[in-house]
Amino acid sequence: MTELPSVLPGPGLPGRVRIYEVGARDGLQNEKSIIDVDTKVEFINQLIATGLPIVEATSFVHPKWVPQLADAAEVIKRLPLDGPVPLPVLVPNERGLDRALAAGCGHIAVFASATETFANKNLNSTYADQFDTFAPVVARALAAGVDARGYLSMCFGDPWEGQVPISNVVAAGVRLLDMGVTELSLGDTIGTGTPGHVQALVAGFEAAGVSADRLAMHFHDTYGQALANTYAALQSGITTFDASAGGLGGCPYAKSATGNLATEDLVWMLNGVGIEHGVDLNALVKTSVWMADKLGRTSPSAVVRALAADV
Repeated sequence: MTELPSVLPGPGLPGRVRIYEVGARDGLQNEKSIIDVDTKVEFINQLIATGLPIVEATSFVHPKWVPQLADAAEVIKRLPLDGPVPLPVLVPNERGLDRALAAGCGHIAVFASATETFANKNLNSTYADQFDTFAPVVARALAAGVDARGYLSMCFGDPWEGQVPISNVVAAGVRLLDMGVTELSLGDTIGTGTPGHVQALVAGFEAAGVSADRLAMHFHDTYGQALANTYAALQSGITTFDASAGGLGGCPYAKSATGNLATEDLVWMLNGVGIEHGVDLNALVKTSVWMADKLGRTSPSAVVRALAADV
């Protein structure tokens, strides 16, 4: 019998959240062994079947930079793009957008940096020039009726620059929002954020006129803070959280960035505080156990490890 947490709602928390599943893109992009198209497509279809409201599928980045996702067009060709669950793709520039539009994608995301050094190392760009790259991508996507999301990395710390001032993060985020992105995901890329920092960052955006409903949080669990940070974000009114099935992933350009917040761990906590999310935890655990077997290792998710024998 699968164990369940006691449901004791926390004060001042939202009644429902949206989980933005990133396992098939962010979770797999750093795998050294190439995963075949059949496995990726099956993984995404299983994720859709768990009730996740949105599942990021892949990235149209140049294969030189992320070889694992070189098969993006083939993966997209085999997915239900006209289904009820959006399947966003990451695009690094207008060439990536061209490929996404040609494939029939209805949702894209761009990926920017809050710091100069990470823009240099990850985007092969300056901090300032990255916005010139993304502005036409977002404009063209919106003109084509395609939703555009913005990711902002290094929001809580940078492995080369150290602490990142909240004012810098807000300034970069506002520039993306002013381009027209419909949602801004704030990334704790190296996992150094803590709850007070999360709430201060949300307050910084609110002081700049950006309400919490335009923000999402993308936490990494490098220092074991992802769930604590999630709770702090919930208290601040955040209702969209990026998570990766089984805790897969990290950042290929930041060596200290270990796995993403595990979707199962997030769901367990949300269940315990009575927040609706629409995801079948047992089905999700089964999917992550299946993928961990494909990868030849145990899932990083604590909840997956605890429930694996029961599903």
